[in-house]
Amino acid sequence: MKKFIYSFLGTMAGIWLSVLLGGVLIFLTFAVIASQYSSGTVDIQSNSVLRIDLSGSVSDRATTPSFMDVVQDKADDQLSLSELVNAIRTAAKDSNIDGLLLECNGASAGLAQCEEIINAIDEFKKSGKWVWAYSDNYTQSEYFIAVTADSVFLNPVGMVDIHGLSAQTMFFKDLMDKVGVEAQVVKVGTYKSAVEPFLLNSMSEANRRQVEHFTGRIWDNIAKTIAARRHSSIDSVNTWANSFAFAQSPQTYLNEKIIDGLKYRREIDLLVTSKTKTDDPRYVDLKDYCTAITSGNVNIAKEKTDKKIAVLYALGDITESDTEGIASDRLVPQILELADDETIDGLILRVNSGGGSAFASEQIWEALQQFKKQTGKPFYVSMGDMAASGGYYISCGADKIYASPLTLTGSIGIFGIIPNIQPLLKDKLGVNIETVETNTGSFPTITQPMNEQQRQAMQSYVDRGYELFVKRCADGRGMTVDQIKEIAEGRVWDGLSALDNGLVDDLGGLRKTIDDMAAELGTDFSHIKIQEYPELTTQWWEMLMAMDDSSISAALAANTDLTQAALKRLAQRISSMYPLQCRTNYIYFK
Repeated sequence: MKKFIYSFLGTMAGIWLSVLLGGVLIFLTFAVIASQYSSGTVDIQSNSVLRIDLSGSVSDRATTPSFMDVVQDKADDQLSLSELVNAIRTAAKDSNIDGLLLECNGASAGLAQCEEIINAIDEFKKSGKWVWAYSDNYTQSEYFIAVTADSVFLNPVGMVDIHGLSAQTMFFKDLMDKVGVEAQVVKVGTYKSAVEPFLLNSMSEANRRQVEHFTGRIWDNIAKTIAARRHSSIDSVNTWANSFAFAQSPQTYLNEKIIDGLKYRREIDLLVTSKTKTDDPRYVDLKDYCTAITSGNVNIAKEKTDKKIAVLYALGDITESDTEGIASDRLVPQILELADDETIDGLILRVNSGGGSAFASEQIWEALQQFKKQTGKPFYVSMGDMAASGGYYISCGADKIYASPLTLTGSIGIFGIIPNIQPLLKDKLGVNIETVETNTGSFPTITQPMNEQQRQAMQSYVDRGYELFVKRCADGRGMTVDQIKEIAEGRVWDGLSALDNGLVDDLGGLRKTIDDMAAELGTDFSHIKIQEYPELTTQWWEMLMAMDDSSISAALAANTDLTQAALKRLAQRISSMYPLQCRTNYIYFK
């Protein structure tokens, strides 16, 4: 009996302990999430300095963090370009903000994103306020931003990396041969290089030619900007880029006027104190300033808004259905809802995408045309770092298209790729497959090579998709099909070249796009309300309410083995891909 009582009490103690620990875990989770998303007020003192920590990755807009991101305190690892730019421009009018300090701590930003930040800083400087930049080590993209500052400071033992541009592509042909997988490709476009990594071991001559063209023009633009801001010459910038700048002594940077001063971090605080005539630096960090803007706690004159512009973000891969990226089953209903929304006066589609599904791109294109037809309201496109292939498909029907000189766009081409794993199964694993079929018109499978009839059918399928793509572009740009085909063939263009050949209407970032639409609406930026879509879930209780036991378990499981989860997701995405792809090759600048 004693053993039973002891066993019973032990079991009950274990149950109560589990409940207690579970309750503590839930409480701590709520506390962490609540602290991340508390909507407290932030007081901005006079003679404050907006301090922007350029670190982590930069996205075009804020995103809803995952459950594990919040629990692990990683929700702030991503910088929102829209929030950053808005904060800088608001600070220009805020009488409590004296200046701006850029702390360059290893931010990962696209070149067009850098230019958006530069434009915002230029506007800030027009207010007469000062801008300083500081870093222990400047990456090239950070230095590109930093040269906009009045003064560029570097740690006395730091470095500046200026090396020009290079674009890298990985090729997998040898790997696929070793594992026994053949890439069966049908495509249209001499320059359509997205399939080359699976067919070749090096760049084709056509691809190399286009990459040399757009990297050269983009670097010329960057070098021109750096030279102008540093009161130097483009030749000097190229000399820096050719002389392993990262290995030079800090004194050399000073002598060459690459920077303005060598300072330790504490000395920057002393300079700020002297500049603002305060006892201590009154820094306001970006996140706090954004909170102040949201709560209306900034010292700027209130402007009456009489027009509202919807900015709809289309970021990432284009798919038919997905929880991430540009999924047509989510974006199309959003566009149609905006068409029915009588409170908005215009639509701007912000595109940052290398494309994806041709089918999904067509659905989004059609929905945007429906918006134009149903509302008669202006519809513009603002291109980010990339709006190519499917990204251009969904853009081509706009009334006006804006791109940065550093944008990659075009890539008007299409392809289909079907792997053949028969060599893997037969030669590597010893598996033979035989098929019995009643008819001969089946879609190619991955377990056997395409026969000639299947390949011809697939080529016809791809050709039809390409002709539709080209027609959409011709109709949208007011050009003939032949004129589009001369600049199509899957070729990627930089923003300047795209302006020259008629693929875009003007150069400029999102702010320029908004300004021009405001002018068309008979007003200016100060009288425009900007509403961003899709709307984000940012309240911590909304995030928890949207989650169930299975989703929490999935998040925890994925977190325990990130590699396995990532590979599983990649396999799922590949298996569900639409056969025809309007996709450009992934281009990594370094």
